[in-house]
Amino acid sequence: MLARTGEGTVSGSAWTGAAVAAVSAAYALVSRRLSTTAVSAPMVFTGCGVAIGPLGLDLLDPGHDAGPVLTLVEATLTLVLLTDAMAVHRRDLSLGRFLPGRLLGIGLPLTIGAGWLLAWPLLPGLTVWELALVGVILAPTDAALGKTAVSSPSVPPLVRNGLNVESGLNDGMALPFFVLFLAGLPGTTAAEEGTAGVFWRALVLSTALGLAVGGVGGWVLRRAREQGWVDDGWRQVFVLAVAAGSYTLAVAVDGSGFIAAWVAGFAFGVSLRQETTADTPRPAADDTADLAEHLAELLACLSFLVFGAVLLGPALEQLDWRVVTYAVLSLTVVRMLPVALSLAGSGLALPTVAYVGWFGPRGLASVVFGLLVVEEHVPGVQLLGRVVAVTIALSILLHGVSAVFLAERYGAWHRKAAARRPDLREGPAETPEAGASSTTS
Repeated sequence: MLARTGEGTVSGSAWTGAAVAAVSAAYALVSRRLSTTAVSAPMVFTGCGVAIGPLGLDLLDPGHDAGPVLTLVEATLTLVLLTDAMAVHRRDLSLGRFLPGRLLGIGLPLTIGAGWLLAWPLLPGLTVWELALVGVILAPTDAALGKTAVSSPSVPPLVRNGLNVESGLNDGMALPFFVLFLAGLPGTTAAEEGTAGVFWRALVLSTALGLAVGGVGGWVLRRAREQGWVDDGWRQVFVLAVAAGSYTLAVAVDGSGFIAAWVAGFAFGVSLRQETTADTPRPAADDTADLAEHLAELLACLSFLVFGAVLLGPALEQLDWRVVTYAVLSLTVVRMLPVALSLAGSGLALPTVAYVGWFGPRGLASVVFGLLVVEEHVPGVQLLGRVVAVTIALSILLHGVSAVFLAERYGAWHRKAAARRPDLREGPAETPEAGASSTTS
């Protein structure tokens, strides 16, 4: 009876839910088999999203389902930001030495600027702030799109770690730029508050709330573990509460929930790993975030499904040479030139610079940023949405397909180069046993 009410609205939502469940179940059944191929989860879910969207079966209506879609992608990015930040250890930064620092401190701002400038001649009709948004939306990287490239034991640990740390942190570092550029667009929610108000609430107040929630949350959980009060399952649920708490508190004061969640992840991880006394073993934070990470992975796949239906499907109907050209250049020149400049004088060989430059896939953060801009209904949203959609789609395809092949080729080069040069800046080649242990730790 319920499915007949609301002129088919409930029925349509039920069919959408059934389609999403079917895609998720089908991928789960073959996930291990596909993990050894060039077909990635983002490819599958994006393609299925196009199939169930307006371009295909029309089961997902971007207009009617906008609320649930936005909730999904916001929850996804919140969990990803918190778990990525929580997973960063000091040893990760020390192992990577100069590489993540250069990529984040020099490469990321240059990438945003290059994307902004390149959009100027190729995307006429967009304002200065809309062009800037294109640059910042397509700046963060997503290691999950080329997972083999950053997990293969053939790739030296320096490069693997550097790309992983960059991917884990650059979405959070791009957030302040995104918030401020969005505030520069007339008619948006952020613009109504003004740049000064956005700076105070989104950057200062949200950061303070994130530090408080994450720091106190980590301390409380650590003490509860020491006293034996907390069950292992509920310990992992606690991480979800920290993510939700930091996000919602920031939103309640008109701040940025994403920035609060990202900062909370750092504070939570550091606080949880603190050793209290010499007699008390330090709690391991590695398995505490397991539930949150698995949930974030599932939500990320569903976000790619939404991306295929809401952004990519309509974009494929209105392709033009300017959009495709910008997408290609965004994945090559806009990424690789800043990486080359940031690594100048580092001593890394040209194959390493090229490998790091190529594997800057655009993924979840770009999807969420793009959908948030679409929700704001900015004047140039249609063109902006097409550019973002086509760039991410190309990245999903090209980086996914090339990950296994290029990781093997680069690994073979590294083994030969390390054998010739013991002082190679990239470090020595790993033995199979060392490589296996590093990928499972």
